Amino acid sequence: MTYTEKAAIRLHFHDSGEGKPVVLLHGGGPGASALSNFGRNIPVFAKHFRVIAPDQPGFGQSDKPTEHGQYFTHSADALVALLDELGVDKADLLGNSLGGGAAVRFALRYPDRAGRLVLMAPGGLGLNVFAPDPTEGVKRLGAFGVAPSREALKAFLKTLVYDQNLVTDELVDERFEYASQPESLKAMAAMGASFSRPDTFEEGMLWREAYRLRQRVLLVWGREDRVNPLDGALVALKLIRRAQLHVFGGCGHWAQLEKFDEFNRLAIDFLSEG
Repeated sequence: MTYTEKAAIRLHFHDSGEGKPVVLLHGGGPGASALSNFGRNIPVFAKHFRVIAPDQPGFGQSDKPTEHGQYFTHSADALVALLDELGVDKADLLGNSLGGGAAVRFALRYPDRAGRLVLMAPGGLGLNVFAPDPTEGVKRLGAFGVAPSREALKAFLKTLVYDQNLVTDELVDERFEYASQPESLKAMAAMGASFSRPDTFEEGMLWREAYRLRQRVLLVWGREDRVNPLDGALVALKLIRRAQLHVFGGCGHWAQLEKFDEFNRLAIDFLSEG
């Protein structure tokens, strides 16, 4: 399905299941989309909830504007417009990496519209206390932006997982098809620039506003995450009033895939609590 926002941004999204609305927001690597991150999880969650999984602006089959402010805010505003169109007043949010950052900004910007939050190594909220910046994963992401190639994409994808066998040639080819499109490359560059421009970068430092979150929050991390390392959870765990943290051993940045059954049970139980 697609939706046309007032600002002429078309969002492609998947809508399945019934019950309490839960929005799934994917990560931000090259070639990412709702299905690439959550394709296997959506049918499981749809047995319990109404699942709304959009391709965030600049990704998948959604429009790829390059003129926008800080990306988390840009995505949060596009999401609230989508929910308005769908007649959804309030939704729980589950976000991975970039999607986790967008979920946090949505909850801060539209607190009455956000229910519970499942944040999987969220961008902007994690502050690396011990790990170096930029991390290995962020360096690999930057390398792809400078010189896009299948080899650079594969090197980046390998930083996302503990189980290297998950990075197959088929996965690389599928992601590269989207990631190598000129409009995708421009959108990725615009997204990255929004985290460093003097007029927008502070909006991306979500850890400074974490104390304002009043929602119940489940932080999910992989112990071997090389993109947003585990120590990034410490400040968020300290500052968020109603936070809890679950750590998966033998897991990288893609807990929803590497710990598929355990992750699904954990998140569904958390979102189903009264």
